Amino acid sequence: MVSTTMSAQPRIFSSLVANRFLHSSPSQPLRQLFRYNGEKHVYMRFSRTSSGLTNLLFNRRNVDELSNTKRKHLRPGKLSPRRPVPSNIPKPPYVGSSKPPGIASGSEVHDEKGIECMRASGRLAAQVLEYAGTLVKPGIKTDEIDEAVHQMIIDSRAYPSPLGYGGFPKSVCTSVNECICHGIPDSRALEDGDIINIDVTVYLNGYHGDTSATFFCGDVDDEARKLVQVTKECLDKAISICAPGVEFKKIGRTIHDHADKYGYGVVRQFVGHGVGRVFHADPVVLHYRNNDRGRMVLNQTFTIEPMLTIGSINPVIWDDDWTVVTEDGSLSAQFEHTILITETGAEIMTQC
Repeated sequence: MVSTTMSAQPRIFSSLVANRFLHSSPSQPLRQLFRYNGEKHVYMRFSRTSSGLTNLLFNRRNVDELSNTKRKHLRPGKLSPRRPVPSNIPKPPYVGSSKPPGIASGSEVHDEKGIECMRASGRLAAQVLEYAGTLVKPGIKTDEIDEAVHQMIIDSRAYPSPLGYGGFPKSVCTSVNECICHGIPDSRALEDGDIINIDVTVYLNGYHGDTSATFFCGDVDDEARKLVQVTKECLDKAISICAPGVEFKKIGRTIHDHADKYGYGVVRQFVGHGVGRVFHADPVVLHYRNNDRGRMVLNQTFTIEPMLTIGSINPVIWDDDWTVVTEDGSLSAQFEHTILITETGAEIMTQC
């Protein structure tokens, strides 16, 4: 992992492209920031905001309570061994490689068969997420959630897409409290008052379905409940404006405008993305105000997945190279759907 400093205006990216943020500045052109794999895929391994900053910020905070709250800073637990997948279940091409494939060039636009496959994978992802949400209660370990999710997916003869993506060690992402995204399930038990985002992606019959939601654990305070409610509203409002010919930048404006009404920050370094036969494809969907070009097209599938924070929007990555948390320890929430652009608007593919 290289060490780099966040620019004030990060350029991009990605969703389970995890620590592989892509961002540029006038002083550091794209060709210097990115590595190309010869197939028009671009990836960059992003490290902590500066060398040693994770330890500076979190080794002390891990034993201290956050100011003005009884909630303690999140700290890593122990990882269980990687869970096996039966050999007869088809696996995505990236499994077995430690390098993430990055964002694939070209949008995911489907024929009728492809659309039906996307509906099937999206429906399964939604069912798994719904089940995972029922497990959320004080005392359950995030690794136990991963175990249950893993089993349900393979019982459906599907593959848990995160497992082995760029070396990710688990089958689902569990992001608790100040974790913005890509939390690794481990031995930490959920506590009363926690909020947890569970991010599920399944690979079924050659197509990925990607979704997430933030759940309440026990008695959650009003501040956290409001953040979660508004984050869900941001996603719903963004989906409502989608249709053929609509500019993608309208998504970012819609989300940012609604978040601003409540004083919440919108995380910029992680984005929505095309999804279908590949896990991450064009287009890049920014959740904040932007001037990026591009319009939605009929039968296109992509995710919208806003991440909002109560405090700082600046992310810091843990030493595991995946877990991303707010630099000030403030709460973060996220919701995500995979949608299909239809003649009349958008169809949510990841719902039961």
